[in-house]
Amino acid sequence: MAHLAERLNNLGSEGAFEVLAKTKVLEAQGKKIAHFEIGEPDFDTPENIKKAAYEALEKGYTHYVPSLGVPEAREAYAKYVSKTRNVEVDPGQIIVTAGAKPLIFYTMMALVNPGDEVIYPDPGYPIYSSAVRFAGGVPKPIVLREENNFRLDVDELKRMVTPKTKVIIVNSPHNPTGSVLNKEELKAILDLADGEHLFILCDELYHRIYYNGEMAPSMYEFPEAKEKVILMEGFSKIYAMTGWRLGYGVLPPDLVPWFSKLQTNVYSHAPAFVQVAGIEAYNGPQDAPKAMVEEFKRRRDYIVPRVNSMDLVHCVEPQGAFYAWLNIKKLNRPSNEVAEYLLNEAGVAVLTGTSFGESGEGYLRMSYAASMEDIKYGLDQLEKYLPKLVK
Repeated sequence: MAHLAERLNNLGSEGAFEVLAKTKVLEAQGKKIAHFEIGEPDFDTPENIKKAAYEALEKGYTHYVPSLGVPEAREAYAKYVSKTRNVEVDPGQIIVTAGAKPLIFYTMMALVNPGDEVIYPDPGYPIYSSAVRFAGGVPKPIVLREENNFRLDVDELKRMVTPKTKVIIVNSPHNPTGSVLNKEELKAILDLADGEHLFILCDELYHRIYYNGEMAPSMYEFPEAKEKVILMEGFSKIYAMTGWRLGYGVLPPDLVPWFSKLQTNVYSHAPAFVQVAGIEAYNGPQDAPKAMVEEFKRRRDYIVPRVNSMDLVHCVEPQGAFYAWLNIKKLNRPSNEVAEYLLNEAGVAVLTGTSFGESGEGYLRMSYAASMEDIKYGLDQLEKYLPKLVK
């Protein structure tokens, strides 16, 4: 093999896709698997959105468009953020991306020089730290602790900020724990940024998958966020559009041309007809996403008491997203060993806690974007097989 660039050694991966590949091999061998590994709604994209994509193709949205996005899509997405956060957003702040994930890399490539520090949640989405390292930055994990219901401790965060800190990453509702920050906590974090030397990357992909109201509190509800915050939004979770790869960012105005240049260099722009389908997602009926969230809540309300009735595991009730973060410390075994055992012996596919950072040791992530039949079967299997692991 040719000598590869050293920077490739800084890239991480996503455990969900690795476990998914293993489950496909086991299923091909005839083994029944309860799928709790993948963070993907088990619903189809609503019909009105699919129809809008077909119509966009017929209308000729099959050519190049500006790197920042289709103008009418940027306008619709800005109106949506303005409405849901009750703050004025200009379409000129919007960059439409192929999924929200590019925004993590664009942020690091635009703002982080070698040696600069980035604070991010641990446990947390693994691409955060991967992108920081790839940019040559210094990852500084802030541990989310069970005694604080896995909410970021603002006082601890304040102590971690140094003159070298360039970005703070906030994710609420949170993957993998389901924790949600309140408005006071979000405001206190926002106050740490100046929009010149220190910015906040706010991941709100699960903003509407919230169980204590229609939408979770948002950092972008504060007017000063416009100059300090890169807001990540998208369609994958709330509209069951994971395969469409459609996301967008709301950017401080000064960063817009630089993110546009990055996007031009990487893949030019997100597919035009998909961007148009996103307009229909926001402007069309909202019955399907509402029903999906109600179903996720029904599943959560079944899973949490059931898990907490078991002797060897327990979990904090998630307030948003669609994950249960199972504490398995009583088993006294490494998380990856438990996850492998459950997959191969019990037919239960979960993610090891360490897929989300070092502080995930002693935990497993269970996605309840799965049918109730799978959930009941999987929990039955946990009750049956977990006692066999006790040392």
